[in-house]
Amino acid sequence: MNPAENLDDLSPQQLRELAATLRAQIQEQDAVIARHAQELRYRQTKIDQLTHELAIHKRWKFGKRSEQLTSAQASLLEEALDADLEAIEAELEALTPSSRSEPKDKPKRQALPPQLPRTEIRHEPESETCTCGCALKRIGEDVSEKLDYTPGVFTVELHIRGKWVCGQCETLTQAPVPPHVIDKGIPTAGLLAHTLVSKFGDHLPLYRQERIYARAGLAIPQSTLGAWVGICGVRLQPLVDALQAEVLTQSVLHADETPVQMLSPGDGKTHRAYLWAYAPSQLSSLRAVIYQFAPSRSGEHARAFLRGWLGKLVCDDFSGYKASFGGGIVEIGCMAHARRKYFELHDKHKSELAGQALRFIAGLYEIEREVRDAEPELRLEARQQRARPILDALHLWLSEQRRRVPDGSAIARAIDYSLKRWAALVRYVEDPAVPIDNNHIEGQIRPIALGRSNWLFAGSLRAGQRAAAVMSLIQSAKLNGHDPYAYLKDVLTRLPTQKTADIAELLPHRWTASVLPA
Repeated sequence: MNPAENLDDLSPQQLRELAATLRAQIQEQDAVIARHAQELRYRQTKIDQLTHELAIHKRWKFGKRSEQLTSAQASLLEEALDADLEAIEAELEALTPSSRSEPKDKPKRQALPPQLPRTEIRHEPESETCTCGCALKRIGEDVSEKLDYTPGVFTVELHIRGKWVCGQCETLTQAPVPPHVIDKGIPTAGLLAHTLVSKFGDHLPLYRQERIYARAGLAIPQSTLGAWVGICGVRLQPLVDALQAEVLTQSVLHADETPVQMLSPGDGKTHRAYLWAYAPSQLSSLRAVIYQFAPSRSGEHARAFLRGWLGKLVCDDFSGYKASFGGGIVEIGCMAHARRKYFELHDKHKSELAGQALRFIAGLYEIEREVRDAEPELRLEARQQRARPILDALHLWLSEQRRRVPDGSAIARAIDYSLKRWAALVRYVEDPAVPIDNNHIEGQIRPIALGRSNWLFAGSLRAGQRAAAVMSLIQSAKLNGHDPYAYLKDVLTRLPTQKTADIAELLPHRWTASVLPA
């Protein structure tokens, strides 16, 4: 129906159809306007939040420092604040790209040392013919330097972009500036990848990296390294979000947590925060792990991560997970935790009862070793026919022994732990996709626990969250057999031009290298 037609010529039915069409169009436009208004409100709220956070971080950085910190602690705080400030600036720039500009008083970058080896990378137009049909003439070039790093050696990439002009129409043609994660910055993807892996994979603080780089021939200030880390954290976050979304598609997940000290920059004191880890079962084809940094051990953090997820959760007896059980989440116990209590008694006190319990559990683990690589049907069959009788005998034996041992004794507490969690401990025999214990996620969280002696604490909540995000990618790359440096170098190279819809192609379990590592 054309609204421009003479309304007098329309029948009542046609008028009703026209009115319905116009009403639908108006409703659609109103919905679009409402969405735009909601988006604007969200963006403004986010801008206000980030602006406030930026002011606080600047006060922490440029205000009076706490005298309670050691020099190493102060350096760790400094690098966290440098990274946080740059990350906040990057997020603000993404929200208001047109209103932000380079500060007029920004210091001029120092030239890279002339003694460093240089590699020329030339960028020329695809065609030497102008769009008007005339031949282009080369009239000069623009040269920019990028600092690259392979372990122990700095090199400089000279990006040379030739200038070509048409003699007829005087049109200037030049290859575009290659996109980089850090616009107008000097680091290549290789240098950024090395910095990230050193900090979050090898747990080498930035002030130590500064010293190492200085010995290699170039001093890069810790503040500069911190700024790079902050920007990379922002740029990599969409990839981490995509990885988390895929992890939450799994029907079986492991969960565990470990304490981490977090500094409150305002008062220079630390308090206990926690790094949470979630991963698909080792029996799943998806090799990945997601770390979440939270300011406490409250169960609300686990519930927030698992909100909307339905499946089987392998975990210890920590009460923080209990509220998630029911409503579609099934608790799976960890046999290794039950075994550990008997092992300690047998190892330290030579308990015969504990030794007998260990022999029962050893039989269960022997079956799991035999069927670890078997097809799910065969694994289920072995568990039902061989593991089930052992579990039934163990439960009967534990019940009998509990009646004989005194209340409050160490062996009584060990037996109570097993009996209390018995239903959760034996559920693995009913599903071939469920593991017998939570050792897989403990193995993924152990490197972080070992690295705490180097980085001492997280410099801020934002710094802890950024560390968790980057460590998720590094550890997931390792699980898939990738060199974390090669993986991150390639990802950081491709990320500036990668379409948002294709971001999943860069996930560790799908990644194939497009750029050979130096």
